[in-house]
Amino acid sequence: MHDVAPLERPDPSVDGPAGAMDAEPQLLPAGTREWQVRGDWTLMALRGRHTEFRQRIAHAASDSDGPVLWDLRALRRLDTAGALTLWQGWGGKPPARLLWQPEHVTLFAQFMQPEALAAPPQRQRPGLRNALPGLRALSAHAVDLLALVGRLLLDAGQLLRHPSRIGWREISANIYRTGAQALPITALVGFLVGLTLSYLISRQLKTYGADIFVVNILGLAVLRELGPLLAAIIVAGRSGSAMTAQIGVMRVTQELDALSVMGISHTVRLVAPKVMALALSLPLVALWTSALMLLGGVAAASAQLRLDPAQFLHTLPGVVEPVNLWLGWLKSVLFGGLIALLACHFGLRVKPNTESLGQSVTQSVVTAITMVIVVDAIFAVLFSDVGL
Repeated sequence: MHDVAPLERPDPSVDGPAGAMDAEPQLLPAGTREWQVRGDWTLMALRGRHTEFRQRIAHAASDSDGPVLWDLRALRRLDTAGALTLWQGWGGKPPARLLWQPEHVTLFAQFMQPEALAAPPQRQRPGLRNALPGLRALSAHAVDLLALVGRLLLDAGQLLRHPSRIGWREISANIYRTGAQALPITALVGFLVGLTLSYLISRQLKTYGADIFVVNILGLAVLRELGPLLAAIIVAGRSGSAMTAQIGVMRVTQELDALSVMGISHTVRLVAPKVMALALSLPLVALWTSALMLLGGVAAASAQLRLDPAQFLHTLPGVVEPVNLWLGWLKSVLFGGLIALLACHFGLRVKPNTESLGQSVTQSVVTAITMVIVVDAIFAVLFSDVGL
């Protein structure tokens, strides 16, 4: 505790003529174990004399038999440079006896809060210590995501018992935003990827005289793997980022706090409609993307191999088993729910500032795309003997 007394401010006329630009910084003895700080302790007034005053302050404190009383009430002006000079002269800690004005508290508070400023941080050796912050952040995300899934499951039970509480309009709006509005970009990208893939495959098959097998390779790759994966990546970058930004802006504008005050669950109002909508719309988007990829493949095969489009479409159902289509749909449902869940998770973790909003949107997109690829690889290993 510091001896801070709400005493009256001394007459400012003793500090120098009114209208002087910079009053001389002064450190004057005012009695036994008492020093008075007067004048302007600013960057300009102390220029070239910071070290001198730090040494004088440290010398005054060390020469006294007991705690020194420092009186700052006669200061005319004080800025961060002056406060830092006093702070360093005191040895990096507030003195036991101190008289100051209320406006001085803010200047010295910036030095009192971080205790690490008194000593420079030690450089850590590379190794496990450098990995600990990343592991802590990963575990925190895992715990929060697991808690979000738990709340979502509990709220899903209540929604099944009370279907009237389901936000059908919100689900419909999210299906339109994540599904219908994504059709143009997925059509363009799917057609071009199918065109390129079929062109490269046709060049290789033509060398060995196996032109007809382009239907087998392209149909299996598109319906089982590339169609759902490409649609999920596009939706994660387009719709997943939008979901994170929407919830993040609600955090910045304190709308999430308002929902909590009104007793409205975030998972019921925000998370559940987005997860349900994307889990329903992404399989349809994946089917649309696969169809456009096959259309691009037909165009390339027709131009490169002179393959009749009718023959391509007639051969496709016979060489690609229907289970591959259902497997692609199952993955799309899982991809949609996972993308929406991660987008809501990072949106709810946004702090009320714009910098955190941008970081969360970036993390949401990168994490969603990474997890989609990881889950797709797991499916490829688990179902390697199905439909092949």
